[in-house]
Order: sequence, then C-alpha cells, then structure tokens
Amino acid sequence: MLDINEILSILPHRYPFILVDRIIAFKKFTFLNAIKNISMNEPYFQGHFPQKPIYPGVLLLESMIQTTGILLYKSTNKKKLEKKIIYYVTGIDQAKFKKPAFPGDQIIIESILEKQKKLLFCFQSIAKINNKIICKAKIMCMKILK
Repeated sequence: MLDINEILSILPHRYPFILVDRIIAFKKFTFLNAIKNISMNEPYFQGHFPQKPIYPGVLLLESMIQTTGILLYKSTNKKKLEKKIIYYVTGIDQAKFKKPAFPGDQIIIESILEKQKKLLFCFQSIAKINNKIICKAKIMCMKILK
C-alpha cells in the first residue's frame, strides 16, 4: 500500500532511525498495519547483544510510534496545512513485552485509533511475529501547531 519512499515522505526520521519498512493496510481514523523487517545489518546489533542479537525493546516501541504517526498523517493530511502541524508522543501506557525479536524476523505492527479528544489522540498498538503478540502498548499523541 505504501512503500519506503512514501513513508520517507511522511516521517521526518532517516537512517538509521526509520523503523517502518512498508504499510500493508490502512483505514482512515481507524487503523494502520505496517511491516518492520529485522536485519542483522542494523547498527544496534553490534552492541545489543553481540553474541545473541535482540531487537531493542525501546526501538520496538519506536517502530510502533512511527506506525501511529503514519496513521495520524494519512488520516489528517491536508497537504499545505500539514507542514504547520506536528504530532508529539505524550505518553506510553501499559507497555508489555511478551517475546523478543531477532534478526530475520518480520514484525507486523497494528495501530488502532481508540479515541480522540480535541488535540489528543489515543491508540492501541500491537506488534506480532508469525501472528503471535510480542508487544502491546497504549500510545498517546498530541497535535501541536508550529
């Protein structure tokens, strides 16, 4: 649905901090599903951990946050106006890590919009490998006018 070039046109992040590879499903103001492919080439595996590389939990949460950001952008994009709007993460609640991710894994991330109150958006985000939940969290974002 969206490839990496389109993702790069939405997110301000760049290598090595772009942590979403592809968008595979989207419904405006409802949900967005993304793919994050874990490759042994990624720089953090040099130190996390050299003998048994594991995708860092904080980066898994960031992948989930970036997926949420793409959902917000795709749902609210107004081209010219959008350049004056930015979304900031204001909270992460109930984050639970169930299983680790390793090089070679493909993570499917689903962000679901649960509610919106004025400028605050609340999401449920779920990360899965082989249809098994590896992490879930509630993510809150606030819309800020620059």
